[in-house]
Amino acid sequence: MTTQAQATGRRAVKAVIPAAGLATRFLPATKAVPKELLPVVDRPVLQYIVEEAAAAGITDVLLVTGRGKTSMVDHFDRRPDIEQRLEEKGDTARLEAVRRTSDLADIYTCRQGEPLGLGHAVGTAASHVGDNAFAVLLGDEFVEEDNPLLPQMLDLQAQTGGIVLAFIEVAPEETSRYGIASVRPSEHGEDIVEVTGLVEKPAPEEAPSNLAVVGRYVLPGKIFEAIAETKPGSGGEIQLTDAMAQLLAEGTPVHGIVYRGHRYDTGMPLGYLQTVVELAVKRPDLGPQFKEWLADFVGGGAKG
Repeated sequence: MTTQAQATGRRAVKAVIPAAGLATRFLPATKAVPKELLPVVDRPVLQYIVEEAAAAGITDVLLVTGRGKTSMVDHFDRRPDIEQRLEEKGDTARLEAVRRTSDLADIYTCRQGEPLGLGHAVGTAASHVGDNAFAVLLGDEFVEEDNPLLPQMLDLQAQTGGIVLAFIEVAPEETSRYGIASVRPSEHGEDIVEVTGLVEKPAPEEAPSNLAVVGRYVLPGKIFEAIAETKPGSGGEIQLTDAMAQLLAEGTPVHGIVYRGHRYDTGMPLGYLQTVVELAVKRPDLGPQFKEWLADFVGGGAKG
C-alpha cells in the first residue's frame, strides 16, 4: 500500500536522456555522427524523444553526452543563417520546423567520462536534478505520438511516489535482453502493476515474468544515492536495474505500466530501418507514393 508520505503530489518536470554510448552496431556511420542524430525521414531520433518529453509537460531536458557528441546540442540551438534563408525563400513550413527544435524545451548537457553503464550515466545527472523526481528517456527508442506513455507515468509517480517503470510483453527467448520484473496486481487500474522484484537480463528459465523494462522511467531523487552504492553488475557496468532493486528492497514503492501501443526501437540497424519505413509510410506527404513504390519493390524482389 502507498502511504500519504510516499506520494509526492508533484509531477516531474525534468528529464534525463542518456546518450553517451559508442553505437558500435552502426559503425562506421556513427564514427562522426551520433547515433541519436540519425534521421528518421526528416527528424533525428533524438528529436522524436525530446518532442515526446515536451508533449508530456517536461520543460527541462538534460542530455548525458560523451566524446564527439556535441552536435546533439547544436541540433536544438538556433540557426539564424538557415532561418533567414528560409524566410527569404518564403519556405514557411521548413522555417517553422527549424525554429521548433529550439523551442521544445530548455536543453542542458553533462558529460559521462566513460561508458560505465546506464546507472552510471543517470548518476551523472545528480547535481542537475537534485532531490526531485525526474524522467529518464533512453536515446534510441520512442512511442507513437498519438498513443503516449510518459504522461500516464508522470501522473502515476506523482500519485504513488517511488519508481514508475514502463513494460512491454516479450517472448520468453527475449528475456536475456532486458531487465525483467516480478509483479502483482495493483489498485491503480488496468495495465498498472506493483513490482515485487527486478532482475537484469535473466535466462528464459530464470525469468520471473515476460514483462520487460523498456526505455522510460520516472525516478525519485534518492535513486542517486542508490546508484552511488551500486557495484558493477551485468557486463561489468553499473546497472540502473540494480539500483532500483536496492530501493525496492528498502521499501520504495515501484509500479509499472504495461504499454500496449507501438514502440519504435532504433537501437539496432534492423529496428532503425523498420522505424524509418513505418514512419515514412504514415507520412501524408510521402506515404502514398512511398508505399506504392515499396510494394512494387518488394513484389519485384520476390519475383526475382
